[in-house]
Amino acid sequence: MDDYLVRATAAQAQIRAFAISSRDLVETARNRHDLSPVVTAGLGRLMTGACMMGSMLKGEQDILTLQISGTGPVGGLTVTADGKGNVKGYAQVPQAMMPPNAQGKLDVGGVIGDGYLTVIKDMGMKDPYSSQVALQTGEIGDDLTYYFAASEQVPSSVALGVLMEKNNTVKQAGGFLIQLMPFAQEEVIRKLEERLCGLAPVTTLLEEGNTPEQILTLLLGDMELEITDKMPVQFSCNCTKERVKKVLISLGREELQDMIEEGKEVELHCHFCNTNYVFSVDELRELV
Repeated sequence: MDDYLVRATAAQAQIRAFAISSRDLVETARNRHDLSPVVTAGLGRLMTGACMMGSMLKGEQDILTLQISGTGPVGGLTVTADGKGNVKGYAQVPQAMMPPNAQGKLDVGGVIGDGYLTVIKDMGMKDPYSSQVALQTGEIGDDLTYYFAASEQVPSSVALGVLMEKNNTVKQAGGFLIQLMPFAQEEVIRKLEERLCGLAPVTTLLEEGNTPEQILTLLLGDMELEITDKMPVQFSCNCTKERVKKVLISLGREELQDMIEEGKEVELHCHFCNTNYVFSVDELRELV
């Protein structure tokens, strides 16, 4: 199943819903950054959540950034997404390790530790919108749920999951995001809460062969569920050598001249996709 995201409404637009399958994009991140299993799970969950949140952006150039900083071994995670299904991300310490938790599962909360989630929305205004909340569990889904309640005052439920193979590749990844509109009736709220309590984990649902549409059907199928949109999602970095050239040029003629006089090639690294760009002394002269 290729990665994709669906958007939907239910209960006569009293509920807004999103669901996503994201195995390939999480595996791409794992492979590019050589991530440990527990960091793959943490970064994969954050990228999956960012894809769904990014699909809420209105403008063509709007960008969403999610940053997690914690006291745990991984240090922090950074992810950006747009409204077209493109997402990229990296971990400060890609190979951070943590023993399994009490349930024998990957301890994402432990590898992240205590800290903060920062949400930045760059919508082309003078200053980007930025909001920060304390991490609740470090398990990502709980923290995004809390962010929506505390910063946007939107009652939400965010479920995210990454399941690893025994060879440490990604077996399943995905999630859903359910939000209640301000005019949601008590009966609708009660029914949704019951469904959420009785639902299996996301990775279990994906392992059983459920698609994003079927996951939403399990939750909202008898509540006038209407799928309104479907779009592919993918790990995608927009860095190019031309973009990196502009970064070098922005340093100024004097700084570039110093690099040339050192007589060594210059290497710049993209954190998001782990690509290195090398510029020879002759190329630096051209930039000057």
